[in-house]
Amino acid sequence: MMRKNGHANGVKDIPHFLMAVGLATAAAWPAQAQSVQELLAAVVRVRTQVPPDARTAATLGREREGSGIVIDQGGLVLTIGYLMVEASGAEITAQDGRTIPAQVAGYDNESGFGLLRALEPLQVRAMPIGRSADLKERDPVLIASAGGADMAAPAFVVARREFAGSWEYLLDDAIFTAPPHPAWSGAALISSDGKLVGVGSLIVGDAMGTSTHFPGNMFVPIDRLKPILADLIADGRISGPVKPWLGLTTEEFRGRLFVTRVTAEGPGEKAGVKPGDVVLGVNGESVTSLGDFYRKVWKQGAAGAEVPLNLLQGAAPRTITVRSANRLDHLHLTTTY
Repeated sequence: MMRKNGHANGVKDIPHFLMAVGLATAAAWPAQAQSVQELLAAVVRVRTQVPPDARTAATLGREREGSGIVIDQGGLVLTIGYLMVEASGAEITAQDGRTIPAQVAGYDNESGFGLLRALEPLQVRAMPIGRSADLKERDPVLIASAGGADMAAPAFVVARREFAGSWEYLLDDAIFTAPPHPAWSGAALISSDGKLVGVGSLIVGDAMGTSTHFPGNMFVPIDRLKPILADLIADGRISGPVKPWLGLTTEEFRGRLFVTRVTAEGPGEKAGVKPGDVVLGVNGESVTSLGDFYRKVWKQGAAGAEVPLNLLQGAAPRTITVRSANRLDHLHLTTTY
């Protein structure tokens, strides 16, 4: 349910709310667990500013706002990456109204996670990190965005499945929940044992993946953070080889993959790929879906590899070889990550 202003109904009676989502009463929580109020206080508001020449300014805007989750006592805040990529400035607003400057700490385009570091003490307890692998369909969860109890809402896991985004993005085990939360960007997905298991990324029209209208949210599983967190803290990006990036936005429609946008000055544009092209295959292997397309591209090697794309360009089939790149090297980043 939503209010007329688009916000989720407030949760004033915390124990009753917990029972409604099938968690437990507050008194039944383990003695060592944080209270619900402390959990919600760990979800903060994130605002960022992006310079006008940023590569993502046209698509994501220059001023961005959403939520983040405090994950350590040193003021490390986890959020969804599109809120902070290419940011030149950032601030965090705590539940008590304090606004604190922050700096970009790291970004990983493969998972979609972003990290900020508060420059002053946040004075809130970090949210404990759980295991998203343990979540299964029909499990009750709590979705919390910045704003405390007024912006917390019950939901259920309705699917664990692959998600392929048009921007060369693939999760093999995304978390889908319903009913939809209206403030999903960077929201915390909290399991029944009071731990962070996902970060909000999208609102979707078909949460169950059954080609029916069933709106919900997509969350990035927290398990994707654990193997890369140390790298992000130390270097701002993951170490080692990264997946090749083509600079293409591709949409799946009636069994065909259409290139709908080609990033200016990106690898695809330099090679001659054009909006309206139809992707038929990669290096002679036909593609059956968006996810299949990405996997076949990534099979060609790490960033920098040459990727032969089999395309239908107009009425003529063509093979265009794209020299891939590291997506981060294309962005106008203001930090060292």
